[in-house]
Amino acid sequence: MSQITARLADDVVEALDVAAKALHRSRADIVRQAVERYLEDFDDLSVALERLRDPADPVLDWDRVRDELLGSDQAERRQGARPHSGG
Repeated sequence: MSQITARLADDVVEALDVAAKALHRSRADIVRQAVERYLEDFDDLSVALERLRDPADPVLDWDRVRDELLGSDQAERRQGARPHSGG
């Protein structure tokens, strides 16, 4: 496992110490977990941006999608209001 050194503002270190004490963990554990979560979020965001920039991915018109969803929702409600026969 590699080791790194980082400089943090005094107020950040104080907040880190409070969190470490409350969680019964070391500073290093808190920082390690925070960096891991940040990198997971970064990976997710990178994938999302890559998909958004994909020219082969279709662009949907919001008004059309909304109208289709609302129309199908209203149709389901009308069908649900009718009594069912048999069963």
